[in-house]
Amino acid sequence: MPSIKKPLIPLAPLPVNELGLTLRDYEGGMSTLCAGCGHDSITAAITRAFFDLSLPPEKIAKLSGIGCSSKTPTYFVSGAHGFNSVHGRMPPIVTGANAANRSSIYIGISGDGDSLSIGAGHFVHAVRRNVNMVYVIENNGVYGLTKGQFSATADVGSSAKKGAANETPPIDPVIMALSLGATFVARSFSGDKGQLIPIIKAAVEHKGFALIDVISPCIQFNNHEGSTKSYHYVREHEIKEIDQVYIPPSGEITAVLPEDGIVRVKMFDGSTLAFRTLPSNYDPRDREGAMHYVNQARLRGEIPTGLLFIDEDAPDVHELNSTTDTPLVDLPYESLCPGSAELARFMEGFN
Repeated sequence: MPSIKKPLIPLAPLPVNELGLTLRDYEGGMSTLCAGCGHDSITAAITRAFFDLSLPPEKIAKLSGIGCSSKTPTYFVSGAHGFNSVHGRMPPIVTGANAANRSSIYIGISGDGDSLSIGAGHFVHAVRRNVNMVYVIENNGVYGLTKGQFSATADVGSSAKKGAANETPPIDPVIMALSLGATFVARSFSGDKGQLIPIIKAAVEHKGFALIDVISPCIQFNNHEGSTKSYHYVREHEIKEIDQVYIPPSGEITAVLPEDGIVRVKMFDGSTLAFRTLPSNYDPRDREGAMHYVNQARLRGEIPTGLLFIDEDAPDVHELNSTTDTPLVDLPYESLCPGSAELARFMEGFN
């Protein structure tokens, strides 16, 4: 069923960005996801990041596969190009589109099932080719569209809504991406737009494959006691790896952060956030160090968030393949199809 178009009822003049566009110009249709779904918070963060960056909507290409997460592109930047592929096949579609038009800004929205089960092989090759794209995994640990079965990221011991416990070890997309050579790896929480928005901005500006694994609790099937992807569990175990500033309207919350330690701060909604200062020896450009840090945090039952690794010098898919600087869609027909004589000359090199 198609999404419902949002009504535009401005109550006051809205701020505009460098293109003269308002935040509403970066919105899409009305969400048909469950009320309270973390995916909608991710949509809001993407919308804000694109508005702040003053990205031309017609230069954005948004793609997805199958799942609750894959409905997300419908809900932001209605003026962008869009493609909803089959289950797990979003990465090769982006690869092909990027090969044809390197000038577009590509963002792929996927889920833990879409990326790490049926689409795992395609995810791997998008990373190794360093396709210039933002790859968002809306990670909730379940298959929401098919009534809450465990996904590949469900933690051992995490219980399903009906009480069954998962016994299969999970795939960690952050560790997987780091081991494959991803050049930008970050993790965040859907309920923390103050952290997620700058991460999305950095991912857009990055040249190459930028993974953002976002823990996004499923309010219907994975928000109960015993789940390690619930709002309560993530709030209790989240650890910040980048500094954030948040001043609520009713007064500023302050805390003294100890060196290389944790302090727990109670928020206005009654939840508790566990903040850890960045370790003095942490280097986001050290791939092995990042993998070790994430693994050690997992053993402690902690969820490190923020920009975990970045490599700004690695060649992207176009540099690896020595493609033309001019997007293929802009090349004249004569250049794309030089004729049979040129083909014959090329084939001589194989004799």
